[in-house]
Amino acid sequence: MNFGFVRVAAAIPKLKVANCEYNTAEIIESAKQAQTKGAQFVVFPELAITSYTCGDLFLQKTLQNDAINSLKTILEKTKGLDCILLVGMPLLVNSRLYNCAVVIQSGKILGIVPKSFIPNYSEFYEVRWFCSGMDSHNENINLLGQAVPFGTDLLFEAENMNGLCFGIEICEDLWTAIPPSSYQAINGATLLFNLSASNEIVGKHEYRESIIKMQSAKCAAAYVYTSSGVNESTTDLVFGGHALISEYGVVLAQSERFSFDQQLIISDVDIDRMVSERLKNSSFTHRTESIQFRKVLFSVREPNNSEVKRTFDPLPFVPSELSIRNKRCNEIFNIQTSGLVKRLKHTGIDKCVIGISGGLDSTLALLVIVKAYDRLGIDRKNIHAITMPGFGTSDNTLNNSLELMRLMNVTTFQIDIKEACMKHFNDIGHDPAVYDVTYENVQARERTQILMDIANKIGGLVIGTGDLSELALGWCTYNGDHMSMYAVNSGVPKTLVKYLVQWAADYVFKDETSEVLKSIIDTPISPELLPTDDAGQIQQKTEDIVGPYELHDFFLYHFVRYGAQPSKIFVMAKYAFEGKYTDEVIDKWLRTFLKRFFSQQFKRSCLPDGPKVGSISLSPRGDWRMPSDGDVNSWLKELKLNLFI
Repeated sequence: MNFGFVRVAAAIPKLKVANCEYNTAEIIESAKQAQTKGAQFVVFPELAITSYTCGDLFLQKTLQNDAINSLKTILEKTKGLDCILLVGMPLLVNSRLYNCAVVIQSGKILGIVPKSFIPNYSEFYEVRWFCSGMDSHNENINLLGQAVPFGTDLLFEAENMNGLCFGIEICEDLWTAIPPSSYQAINGATLLFNLSASNEIVGKHEYRESIIKMQSAKCAAAYVYTSSGVNESTTDLVFGGHALISEYGVVLAQSERFSFDQQLIISDVDIDRMVSERLKNSSFTHRTESIQFRKVLFSVREPNNSEVKRTFDPLPFVPSELSIRNKRCNEIFNIQTSGLVKRLKHTGIDKCVIGISGGLDSTLALLVIVKAYDRLGIDRKNIHAITMPGFGTSDNTLNNSLELMRLMNVTTFQIDIKEACMKHFNDIGHDPAVYDVTYENVQARERTQILMDIANKIGGLVIGTGDLSELALGWCTYNGDHMSMYAVNSGVPKTLVKYLVQWAADYVFKDETSEVLKSIIDTPISPELLPTDDAGQIQQKTEDIVGPYELHDFFLYHFVRYGAQPSKIFVMAKYAFEGKYTDEVIDKWLRTFLKRFFSQQFKRSCLPDGPKVGSISLSPRGDWRMPSDGDVNSWLKELKLNLFI
């Protein structure tokens, strides 16, 4: 299975100015290399057959004829190649010269798209030679014995791959206020190509990269761009050879600029991801009437191997670059804090109640409350923080919780719940020596009852601490830690909670507070509901029971964000966690994730209010609406049928 991945290549061949024969040989060589590497699409720079910097030579019949003869050679020499080639050349049509992209497959011309916007400013003088193809619609031309669709109204649609449709623009087209690719995307193009010749001046490559990334993001598409290299004429300009593959705003591959060697960058782009994004984005359901596009049908070659040529971030919720991660943490912290500030202002309540366990989630929630109170100018003593040691509470977590509350200067309570739980066991006839779900949930509900009752007593709000990952897995006690009056962490996945607390320890708090936060970070994740061992150490570790949170957050991101099928998630996880988890381990926890995600929806259906902070929310009032009795079997069956481990 290709799982919706398509392999694209952007080529920067060596060339000689106005030497079509030399350039054609280089184009053919690059095409063959790309096919050998499994590329299904190869895009070449603008006017690659002639070179871009021919100047008035474009008006010479000799160069025009050479270009046609070179195209004929390319068709003949690539008959054995089934990848799609997009080659730039000048073309005379009805006594008008156009700057064109020629689409070729197996020696056949599928279509020709002329450039729409012809630059005529600063260093550009294309109007002297080329006409705009903007009004070229519904045209067909005869070229080299073939009847060929010609115009800017062409889209190319795969007959054998759902969702794969590509559009083409040329250089300046991208730099306009409304690029042609915007209309192409609205009308179904999920893959966009740009044949360009963009010279280098200081800072231009950064801006070029930014608009490519932005256009791919705005269009919910993959964008494949390539530009002429340093072998172009340097009479007045220097070209750097900039090729870039971007998918939904993220750069997957990029060339080295100013190289005199042939370059070929290759990456797999995820067409299914683009289709999924558009299914959720209602903007893509409104087709524009300004252009009636013609669809040229083609068949894309099946990939010749199962290897996926791209990287997958094992922590999709956590930016890998430190500076970006710090900015993201600051923003998330502000979203959480602002949400709570608004809730306090709206209710007129100036008191909060929170349970502090000494773990990551309650620590983050307390930090959010403290900053919210500081912003409102309310005394921190109005924060009632309660630690409630039970049968599994370790000395380390208890000490950390007490020390954190002291350093935050909040009103502190320590209420031991063991006696109350034993009384409840006796009342319901449960043997306290049986460490089952009843044993665990009695403690969770006892803690919630204390928090709710104290909130009623003082006229305060109970602030929930549970995170997004726990909600996805249902790893919370219904009407226990599942419930609160406002949940500040409900949009934050577990893998990100750790980095938020780390960020707070490094940049927000200092000295003793920072040290306590770091100690909490180093504590194993645990609900601490089962007794500790003889040495007083935590025995019940969450990730031993439900699986590693980094795996579950990876599954959650691709399952909810892009609707990826389980077998595809498995394959992506294999690449993301290569060398860390075996296939069997990934399969085991993916099945656990699917089963728990479906069976635990009833807990998400009645969540308390809480802010969305990222691209995924499981709030039934926001992003996620799912029946509580949905059947998981189709997803488990899909995983079983398409995996061979």
